[in-house]
Amino acid sequence: MPFADKIRRRGRGLASRVVHRGWAWVREAGAISAEQPGPLRFAELGPCTKLAFPQGTIFNEHAIAIGCYCIIGERVSLSAGFAPGLRLGDEPILRIGDGCVIGRDSNIVAHQSIVIEDNVWTGPSVYISDQNHSYDDPHTPIGKQWPRNEPVRIGAGSWIGTGAVILPGADIGRNVVVAANAVVRGHVPDNTVVAGAPAKPVRRWTEAEGWQPPIRTAAPRAIPEGVTHEELLALIGWDLQLPPEAVEAVEAAREDPDPVP
Repeated sequence: MPFADKIRRRGRGLASRVVHRGWAWVREAGAISAEQPGPLRFAELGPCTKLAFPQGTIFNEHAIAIGCYCIIGERVSLSAGFAPGLRLGDEPILRIGDGCVIGRDSNIVAHQSIVIEDNVWTGPSVYISDQNHSYDDPHTPIGKQWPRNEPVRIGAGSWIGTGAVILPGADIGRNVVVAANAVVRGHVPDNTVVAGAPAKPVRRWTEAEGWQPPIRTAAPRAIPEGVTHEELLALIGWDLQLPPEAVEAVEAAREDPDPVP
């Protein structure tokens, strides 16, 4: 390889490392937390919570309360009211509980009351709002008709799939799964899986009946025997909290990889 080409290749490699390290520094410096709030002054922002950089549109944060141990993904928009600088009273109108994860590119728009309880996780591009435009006059543009508000609640421990839309008036119970791209309005009971537009129950759990299988969905396969924790972690990309006895067994196996039977 000619010497000039070697120099150019090394230069591109150096530039790539500089760009990626610089971007990592910018992301860390631009993240919002209770210790590093930047220009934002939330009604509440709990410890160990982080809003990833770059953030989406955030305004009237004085009416937004976020608990502790939350992760707000990149480009997530959080808004209270329909315009910056509004006086919205003394109590937050958007509340996000402890341990929540809001996926990147999601939008949460509160006008009256949105409550996201503890340990709610969402996929990317989820839309949640408590306001919708009315359609009372067919001769007036819908965007100019007076909107209607209905409170929204998402119960603790629920999972909201990618691209789901939570409409005004939605009252989602605890440990509910909302499937990807579902459109939810109205009441969803605890321990239910809903899917579709409009969303309808496809699976549920009750003390008397146990799990009711989803429509046209095969039962999940068991994890094959002999799969190690490290292999499973590499497969699913997420660490698992093993029970204490399993942790002890793993540690014992590491100390004595070839036990005598």
